[in-house]
Amino acid sequence: MALQKGDFILIDYVAKVKETNEVFDTTKEDVAKKEQLHKEGQIHEPELVVVGEGWVLKALDDALTTLELNKPATVEISPEKGFGQRDPEKIKRVPIKQLYAKEINPVVGARIEYQGKNATIRSIGAGRVLLDFNAPLAGRTLIYDVTITNKLDKIPEKIGALVHRRVPVVEQDKFKLTLNGTDLTIDMPEETFYVEGIQIAKRGIAMDIQKFVPELSETKFVETFKAEPKSVVATPTPVAVASTEPEAKATPETKPAKAQKAAKTAKA
Repeated sequence: MALQKGDFILIDYVAKVKETNEVFDTTKEDVAKKEQLHKEGQIHEPELVVVGEGWVLKALDDALTTLELNKPATVEISPEKGFGQRDPEKIKRVPIKQLYAKEINPVVGARIEYQGKNATIRSIGAGRVLLDFNAPLAGRTLIYDVTITNKLDKIPEKIGALVHRRVPVVEQDKFKLTLNGTDLTIDMPEETFYVEGIQIAKRGIAMDIQKFVPELSETKFVETFKAEPKSVVATPTPVAVASTEPEAKATPETKPAKAQKAAKTAKA
């Protein structure tokens, strides 16, 4: 059955430049590591897409409605439908001292921000730097080898995927979802308590649910902090030990000695 706008799907893909066969993006961890795209802490896994929402390139988004579940396909995207053609007017030479003044150490291929715009350093020489303000993939034909791995139809599946999209660093199954009529309660696992930007993520989740699951009227987040269990130290029971020493004779009670009077302070 053909996909429709608004369908929830998970896709796996490898994206590369047709002219050079260079891989620039992927959801597959093994490919990311092989192509040196993987960064510490980065998660590579099938990506959630709501068809027609522009979460991927429009040309790819449009092509998804023609694909079949679990059937690999190749989508070719021209520069016009990708990142546009390269504009020679967006390539400029600037004095290298201007970069040094901004504490930028120029390296060929590096992406930098210059005068409020992103640029790629193309070359360095004679005290000047060639900056390219075109998008890195401008003028390139893109190839997406893509597979739709799953289609989510049930409300709990959709909610779980929306939550995971906002908080990917915590396993999806650790979030407990409770539906009570039109009310939703999300029990946040302890791992999320100190995730950077978690409050913004929760707001994003609530907005996503309001948009994509409009039959729900309320979303509540619950964070439960449990007290550390107190350790109980057992008090050892004293054991009577028979004495082998002869019984000591009682001595007459000795009166405590009187404290000595403090010496008088000498007058000046």
